[in-house]
Amino acid sequence: MAKPDKKRGTSQKRECILEAALRAFARNGFYNTRVSDIASEAGVADGTIYLYFKNKDDLLISLFEDQMEWIIDRLRHELAAVDGGVLNQLRSFIHLHFRLAVERPDLAEFITVELRQSAKFVKEYENPKFADYLKMLYSLIERGQEEGVLRTDLDRRLVTRAIFGALDEVLLQLALLPDAPDDVSDEAYQIAEMIIDGLRVRSSESLSPTG
Repeated sequence: MAKPDKKRGTSQKRECILEAALRAFARNGFYNTRVSDIASEAGVADGTIYLYFKNKDDLLISLFEDQMEWIIDRLRHELAAVDGGVLNQLRSFIHLHFRLAVERPDLAEFITVELRQSAKFVKEYENPKFADYLKMLYSLIERGQEEGVLRTDLDRRLVTRAIFGALDEVLLQLALLPDAPDDVSDEAYQIAEMIIDGLRVRSSESLSPTG
């Protein structure tokens, strides 16, 4: 008879707690959610939470890392399947960001609203997963400039942050709607075309590359 996989069982329980926390944070807000609420949502004893997480802030950070890893993996998978060059990949990046509002409204609200409620997350957390997300966007801008389809007179670091800021603000508004929209393709299309129109090279003039 095979021995039970304790590591797998531990991972499953941790995942169950994280999923419960996501639902609780989205429903009640970070400040109004108690550790006991998360335990009840997950169907475990209060003390079980502390076997995996130091406190509510630690749980929130772990949840963010877990969800960002899922988002990054999905982006990599979807972008790898996109034909038509870097501009189409940039469009797909933007469309996927907005589809979170439809497919995962609890996750959209968590990322845009609840994370900002934790002082530890805002002030102390180094945020490596978010850095990985920005690197993916940065690499698209960099490749577009190197291939000559995106303007090189614009600082790609500044462009990366500006694009994320626009996406985050629109996703925030979508997440705060009383009812999650059924379709955000129009919003995604408008934002994607506005961004790409501002970045696209329009003439054969030589533009000085920037880092």
